[in-house]
Amino acid sequence: MIIVMRPDSTEEDLQQVVDRLGERGYGHHISRGEERTIIGAIGAPDHEKEIVAGQFSVLPGVERVVPILKPYKLISREYNPRPSPVMIGGAKIGGGTVGVIAGPCSVESQEQIMQTAHAVKRAGAAALRGGAFKPRTSPYSCQGLGLEGLEFLQAAREETGLPIVTEIMDVRQVERVAEVADCLQIGARNMQNYDLLKEAGRCHKPVMLKRGFSSTVEEWLKASEYIAAAGTLDIILCERGIRTFETATRFTLDLSGLAVARRETFLPIVADPSHAVGVSSLVQPMALAAVAAGADGLLIEVHPRPDQARSDGPQSLTPAAFEEVMKQVRTIAEAMGREV
Repeated sequence: MIIVMRPDSTEEDLQQVVDRLGERGYGHHISRGEERTIIGAIGAPDHEKEIVAGQFSVLPGVERVVPILKPYKLISREYNPRPSPVMIGGAKIGGGTVGVIAGPCSVESQEQIMQTAHAVKRAGAAALRGGAFKPRTSPYSCQGLGLEGLEFLQAAREETGLPIVTEIMDVRQVERVAEVADCLQIGARNMQNYDLLKEAGRCHKPVMLKRGFSSTVEEWLKASEYIAAAGTLDIILCERGIRTFETATRFTLDLSGLAVARRETFLPIVADPSHAVGVSSLVQPMALAAVAAGADGLLIEVHPRPDQARSDGPQSLTPAAFEEVMKQVRTIAEAMGREV
């Protein structure tokens, strides 16, 4: 349920609405626009919505009350019909800007992450990605450097100015990682780890939520609602490929799902062609296709020496290959009236 306040409403009017929501046991999220303030009421049962809407519509300062029919309330187009960008540090994702986030799957050493950071910045990347904590299918695969990896990422940001995107895997990591990272990434395997989603939403940092590789678009959007309900609407959705019958690629990049999500939510949506295809030679065409399909950004794995990478080497681009991809991404973006 959305409560739209009048332009001349006061802080006292706003507080009265919030207090009444609290008396009913409902949560709330306040969104302050240039002209109006909107309050999203969370937790109103369907059978109460009509009665509650009538009661709140007569409160001082309230312009109108609009029930939301979607199962995801705060991130739906009904709550906010206009696409909204998210800032990762000084990098803009969405709002007419195609933001490219690039870097290695895993932080392996200070030299490796620093070399990669300089390379992707020269090519035009908006932010640096790199895993300090890595969820791996095999317990014997590289699990990341942990806190030492965070220190290397922080040093790379200080030297290059690129904001940092890195993954959290556990609620116990959130506070420490949030002290360093400019954006917290929640991976596909944790998309429905609801405690982790809620904890990430409370830390007041942008959150990138990857779609689970066997999850529907609706499940993905409902998962993002957990983050929004916990306290932040600075959420970036990431389509990283879903599991299908095809074996020629690692997963299948679902561009139709990306388009459906854009129709349903105002949140920016980026594509991860690297994880979707798992083959470096296919990253470029899928990156271009994603931008043409309306993606607000790209997440691309880059490694100075992919043949020596400790994780995901086959899908990682060399700095030279990434620079070529960026040139073509700019061409597609400009043809669609956007910028990189």
